[in-house]
Amino acid sequence: MLNREEQLRFCAARRQAIALEFQNLNDQQRQAALCTEGPLLLLAGAGSGKTTVLIHRIANLMKYGRGSDSDQVPDWVTPEDLAFLEGYVRAPDPARKAEQERLCRLDPAVPWSIIAITFTNKAAGELKERLERMLGPAANDIWASTFHSACVRILRRDIDRLGFSSSFTIYDTADSERVIKDIVKDFNLDEKTFAPKTILGYISRAKDAMKLGKAYLAECEKAGDFRLVRIARVYAEYERRLREANALDFDDIILHTVRLLRDFDDVREYYQKKFRYVLIDEYQDTNNLQYQLASALAGGYRNICVVGDDDQSIYRFRGATIENILSFESQYKGARVIRLEQNYRSTRNILEASNAVIRNNEGRKGKRLWTEHEDGEKVQCYTAMNEHDEAQYVAAQILSDYSAGRGWRDHAVLYRMNAQSNQIEQAFKRNGIPYRIIGGIRFFDRAEVKDMLAYLCVVNNPGDDLRLQRIINNPPRGIGATTIERAQSIARTEGRSLWDVVSHAKQWPELQKAAPKLAQFAELIEGLRGLTGELELPAFYEELVQRTGYAAMLEQKHTVEDRTRLENVHELLSSIQNYLDNTEEEPSLAGFLDEIALYTDLDNHDPNEDCVVMMTMHSAKGLEFPVVFVVGVEEGIFPGIRAIGEPAEMEEERRLCYVAMTRAKEKLYMTCACQRMLFGRTNSNRPSRFLGEIPPEQVEKSGRLPYGERSEGEREKPARRTPVRRTYDRGFSLGGSAPAAGSGAAPDWKSPAAGAPQKAAAPAFRMGDSVQHKAFGRGLITKVTPMGGDALVEIAFDSVGTKRLMLKSAAQYMQKV
Repeated sequence: MLNREEQLRFCAARRQAIALEFQNLNDQQRQAALCTEGPLLLLAGAGSGKTTVLIHRIANLMKYGRGSDSDQVPDWVTPEDLAFLEGYVRAPDPARKAEQERLCRLDPAVPWSIIAITFTNKAAGELKERLERMLGPAANDIWASTFHSACVRILRRDIDRLGFSSSFTIYDTADSERVIKDIVKDFNLDEKTFAPKTILGYISRAKDAMKLGKAYLAECEKAGDFRLVRIARVYAEYERRLREANALDFDDIILHTVRLLRDFDDVREYYQKKFRYVLIDEYQDTNNLQYQLASALAGGYRNICVVGDDDQSIYRFRGATIENILSFESQYKGARVIRLEQNYRSTRNILEASNAVIRNNEGRKGKRLWTEHEDGEKVQCYTAMNEHDEAQYVAAQILSDYSAGRGWRDHAVLYRMNAQSNQIEQAFKRNGIPYRIIGGIRFFDRAEVKDMLAYLCVVNNPGDDLRLQRIINNPPRGIGATTIERAQSIARTEGRSLWDVVSHAKQWPELQKAAPKLAQFAELIEGLRGLTGELELPAFYEELVQRTGYAAMLEQKHTVEDRTRLENVHELLSSIQNYLDNTEEEPSLAGFLDEIALYTDLDNHDPNEDCVVMMTMHSAKGLEFPVVFVVGVEEGIFPGIRAIGEPAEMEEERRLCYVAMTRAKEKLYMTCACQRMLFGRTNSNRPSRFLGEIPPEQVEKSGRLPYGERSEGEREKPARRTPVRRTYDRGFSLGGSAPAAGSGAAPDWKSPAAGAPQKAAAPAFRMGDSVQHKAFGRGLITKVTPMGGDALVEIAFDSVGTKRLMLKSAAQYMQKV
């Protein structure tokens, strides 16, 4: 047994020996990985390798347990063991690795005692994949999941305590809006005054404050607010209908989990004993319910590690509160704080520009990111005449990059509002640039896919009235709207589910005429329910598609659109197979539906798909791209009009700007326009204050005039409405044809007189012409179709295949050869 001095030496040598396995980490990252016990706050700046830290920390917990963060020495350790370990630290010997591990191991954590929670399926999937690569199959037993996925697992086990069945259905936002819309109609409320989205916002905030329907109604009635009382009554009815349907919305998933942990001691104690280590990612984006959940799970061992960046808290509109991360040290006395400030993503100029912007916020803990990367290019700030000019500028830079060897997928266009995407999308179409909008219609939001998922939901849970209404006469079965309304009325009057009424329709005189058809439908569903225990999920789904007649309905229509819809119906089978290949639990229909319900559009982003990505700045959180365009950086748009004059809102907008800027690895463009049409109105906005916060040494200005300024003489003149031809970089302009790629020849246009409007000559390209395109190379024009004042041309390029381009746009980048 060692004496006290020897014990201290052993603990120091043990920590040093364990640290040898994490030499690939920087000092702060390694310190975070070796800190295992008690509350820990990791302030992880953008691009600082937080996922790498989480993975290595979990690896340390599973391999060495408390060894790197404890002063406990086992009784069996001898002076010879101490001598060996100190010698190993000085000169590691791979042949003695097993002995080193035996001496350093102290109460290693079993994988199922670790829960790592993040916000997106994409982040959780990356965490699982990297853990498996490092730790092998044992990593599959770690609870690495999103907040909602973790809560669903807990609820499936114990939700019966709250009066729900474990086969509950999950309603997405569209489902919730549909239920609210029906209630507003039933309550004879004006939908313009009581918009479903607005009501859902109130309900969500009430749930975040852990107020159920009755309690919220009583509170509103006491306050005497006429409008809020009606919203609260809608909430109470919404809650009742979801309970009758055995359904939960997204907020319910976390709310009811917190209720379980709060109200049932045995449930709480089970999970507090189970989870020895709790890790929460993106902690700055947690709301009150998520905060309560994390606190409850970590209440046993208090080994909670939260990772976040107060400078990237951008979801206040969803109920996230930055206070959760700012007050972590107050909640957990003695918490350790480690700052991860080395950025591995961006060039120095991009990083310094981003740091300069975020420094203007007051509500932050403070840190300064730094990088060993080179300075790189300056931030390009371009002032466009209007939204068309801005869009063409973005397209020009991307085409130029592509001709220089960059891939389309290296580029991302970020905007504050989805409405800003229209002109960018039009410019990409005109120029043959492949793109994908994140936030468009998801695969799972397509009508035919939702129809098939509705069938699966009803088979799993017949009490799901909302999905039952969707499929009862889809395909048409002669069950009319009047019959459905009568059945719904009976269900509401007698407190039954719609399924109870439909499956026993003969009991009610008003349904006698439709009873045979309702019985046939009920028999169909019961038959499918019986198959769930006999067939594997893929075979069951194929049987469902055939028995329901849905495939036959689409096959009979013989239109291109319906063929595409049929393909989507069959493509759902791929999602089922993907679920079977990746699920960690016993495969089931309920498990598949859970996965789909919690799927987000961002999870569908494929970084290997070679196309430009367009998305809102909020959607870009967690992603990175070599080249980023932040468009519409103008007062009233970004920051938004509602943030002006509101300090808290303005700080959130600035954090959003910081997030957008730090998505860029190598090149960052920020654009504004002198005038812009948005929502049918043309406005002249001042350049955003965020542009003015970037130091001059980090920025390069171009465009009409830097940041839309005018000369003294120009200020007295009315703004020109005739576009002026302008020259972009890379040696080609938008007023004439460019030289052949790589030719080195000068452009064949003349510079216009200052301020004089120019009209480009009509392009003289015809079918059969051989052309050289700046980005796509050599090609042959195979078709020219006149369209108004322009023409659609089809060009068969040698290297990229056939592209369809608008001639006026294409002519700017090509010439005859």
